[in-house]
Amino acid sequence: MYNRFRVMLGTACFTPSLSRAYCPLFALFLRIPSVHHPHHPSSSPFRGYHSSLQVKGTRDRRRILVDQNRHLCTIPEAAKQPPASTSENFSRKARKKAIQQSPESMLKQKLDMCSRNGNVLEALRLYDEAKRNGLQLSQYHYNVLLYVCSLTDGETEYPSANPGLSRGFDIFKQMIVDKVVPNEATFTNGARLAVAKDDPEMAFDMVKQMKAFGIQPRLRSYGPALFGFCRKGDAEKAYEVDAHMIESEVVPEEPELTALLKVSMDTKNADKVYETLQRLRDLVRQVSKPTFDAIEEWFKSEAAAKAGAEKWDVEKIRDGVVSGGGGWHGQGWLGTGKWNVTRTEMDENGVCKCCKEKLVCIDINPVETENFAASLTRLACQKEVKASFNQFQEWLERHGPFDAVIDGANMGLVNQRSFSFFQLNNVVQRFQQISPSKRLPLVILHKSRVVGGPATYPKNRALLEKWKNAGALYATPPGSNDDWYWLYAAVSCKCLLVTNDEMRDHLFQLLGTSFFPRWKEKHQVRISVSREDGLKLHMPPPYSIIIQESEEGRWHVPMSVEDDLQTSRQWLCARRSKTH
Repeated sequence: MYNRFRVMLGTACFTPSLSRAYCPLFALFLRIPSVHHPHHPSSSPFRGYHSSLQVKGTRDRRRILVDQNRHLCTIPEAAKQPPASTSENFSRKARKKAIQQSPESMLKQKLDMCSRNGNVLEALRLYDEAKRNGLQLSQYHYNVLLYVCSLTDGETEYPSANPGLSRGFDIFKQMIVDKVVPNEATFTNGARLAVAKDDPEMAFDMVKQMKAFGIQPRLRSYGPALFGFCRKGDAEKAYEVDAHMIESEVVPEEPELTALLKVSMDTKNADKVYETLQRLRDLVRQVSKPTFDAIEEWFKSEAAAKAGAEKWDVEKIRDGVVSGGGGWHGQGWLGTGKWNVTRTEMDENGVCKCCKEKLVCIDINPVETENFAASLTRLACQKEVKASFNQFQEWLERHGPFDAVIDGANMGLVNQRSFSFFQLNNVVQRFQQISPSKRLPLVILHKSRVVGGPATYPKNRALLEKWKNAGALYATPPGSNDDWYWLYAAVSCKCLLVTNDEMRDHLFQLLGTSFFPRWKEKHQVRISVSREDGLKLHMPPPYSIIIQESEEGRWHVPMSVEDDLQTSRQWLCARRSKTH
C-alpha cells in the first residue's frame, strides 16, 4: 500500500512542476480552482486553514514534542452545531452541552487523549469506529490521527515499531477522498510518516508542495526531511533542504544546525563546517553539550588539521572583523596543521585560562537598539491595554532617563519566602551608590504590591512614598504584566536592568533570538544573597559570551549552562600549532 501511495503522491500530487489544476489527487478537494498567483496568500484556496499552534524552538525539541504532542494539529473549527431546537427557550447552556456531547466533540476528546498517551491502537480503533458509523471527520481529527500514526519508537506506549505506520498513508488518502482541505500540520505529519518509512525524499516533497498550495512551511515542517537526510549521510540533499528553508525565510535552530554540522563533518566538508559554525555563532551563541562535543570532535579530526590557508591577507582579516562588529572575521580557516583543543574557562575579565587570549565585547548597533525598542512597544501594546502602556511611556519621558531599572517583584523575592521591602531597598541603595548621578534607580512594581498587605506597614509605606516623590517608582495597573514595563524602561533608557529573571518564557521568545540575547547579556544585572557574602551584584561580563573567532584563527566556543552563577561555564579553546 505504501509504495502505491508513494507513487501516486509523488507523481500526481507532490510534483512541484504540476499545477493544481492537473493534480488528480487534490482535484477532489471541493473542486477548488487552480491558483494563478501562488505567491499571494489572498489567492490561496487554503486561506483560513492554518495552524494556530506555536511550537517554539528549544534546545530539547524532543521533550517539547512529547509534552505537547496532542497539539501538533490545528485548533478545530467550532464543533458542528446540533439541529436547531424547536423550542425557543432552548438555553445557551443546553446548546453548549449538546455541542460538547456531540459525536464529533467526543471523538476529538478521545483522540486528544490518545495523542497525549501515544496510544496508537486506540486511536485507530476510534477511527475505524467513526468510519463505520458514518461520522464526518474534520481537519482536526485527521491531523491528530496522522500525528499519532507518525510517532516514532519511544514516543508511543509500544516497545516495538509504531503499529500506526502501516495505516497512516491509508488515513491520509481517506482524508483526500473525504475532501478535507489539508494545512501545514497535515503536510508536516505526512512528512513525519514518510521519514518513519525511511523516505526523507518524500518528506521533502511534502514541504515543497506546501508552498505550491499557498501554505507557509514552518521550522517543524522541515525537520523530518532534514534530519532524515542527515541520518542517511546524504549531505547534498540536507544542504538542499537547508537552502529551501532559507528561501522560505525559516530560521534554523540549534538542532538543525547541529545536524548540518555533523553531516558536514562526516563528509569532511571543511567549508560547510566553517559556515555552520558561523551560523551557530550568529543564531545560537552558546551551544548545548551535544553540539559542544561535536565541535570538539571536529577540531580533533584529521580533516580539520588539513583545512586552512597557510598565508592570508592580514588587512582583509582585520577589515572582516571590523565590518562584522568584532569577534569573527568570516574569511575561512586560518593556518594549517593539528589543532590544540582544550576545555577551559575564562577569568572575570574574559581572558582564556588556556591560551591567554582576551575575548572581545561585541558592540550593539544603536540603530538596532532603536528598532528593538519600537518592536517592543508594538508587542507590549498588543499584549497590554494600549492606553495604560502609552501612559507609562509618557511618564517615562517626563521622569527619565534612569541609570538602572529594577524588577521590584523579582528583587524582593530572591531567597525569600515572602516579599521583602527591606531587601528591595538594599538593592535600590546599592544602585544609587554606584550611579554616576547618584540618582535613585527606577523601581517597577505591580499595583498589588504597593497597596494593602505589607505595603501598609509604616516603614514600607515610607519607602514607597520616598521613591514615589523622587519619581523613581511606577506601579503597573491591575491585570498588566510588569515584565513589559521594566524591559521597555531599560531598553529605552539604555541602562542596566536589575533582575534574576532568566527571561526565557513565551513573552521573551516573542522578542526573537537575534538582538535580544545580545542586549540582555550587556545590560542585565543579577544578585545573589547569602549569609556569608550578603547582597552581591553580578554585573554584565566585560566580554561577549558567544562563539568567537580571532584574527589569528583561534576559536573559543562557550557551552550553555542553566545558571552560570552556580555553575562555571566551560569553553572550548582551539588553536593551531602553527600560525601565520
